[in-house]
Amino acid sequence: MAEHIQVLKSEEEVDARIKQMGEQISRDYAGREIHMICVLKGGSFFMCELAKRITVPVTIDFMSVSSYGSDTKSSGVVKIVKDLDESIQGKDVLVVEDIVDSGRTLSYLMEMLRDRNPKSLHLCTLLDKPDRRVVNVNVDYTGFQIPDAFVVGYGLDYDQKYRNLPYIGVVEFD
Repeated sequence: MAEHIQVLKSEEEVDARIKQMGEQISRDYAGREIHMICVLKGGSFFMCELAKRITVPVTIDFMSVSSYGSDTKSSGVVKIVKDLDESIQGKDVLVVEDIVDSGRTLSYLMEMLRDRNPKSLHLCTLLDKPDRRVVNVNVDYTGFQIPDAFVVGYGLDYDQKYRNLPYIGVVEFD
């Protein structure tokens, strides 16, 4: 089965929105330091671009959480592949994710992080698919709400391919 990619959000649209998000986050965290937690692998492209546009001090850490495997739909089984390198106790934490769809993974992750006693805990995502939500997740910062389509680019992948596309595209199968 072959696939091709249809542009959903252009590189220019994504860049402009990330700049706006960085400005908003900088205002919201004025006078504080943000400890950003990137959810790997997909969130890394977004977090790097977002962090460059935030004007308050930023520290970073990474987690790898999996619920997909090589399929196009969430399996519902959440697995921590890589945990944080340092404690988040007492820190203002911003979790940075590439996409929120069913909410299963993020709900699990946010609850786990909340139990580690951060000063504050917020969620930022580049893409949100509210039509796919099966578990309620409070998203504090959203780049774009998108329809229920399988998307790639800007860190998002299909079977580890297409992460490097500089735009958000919809995978269409032949």
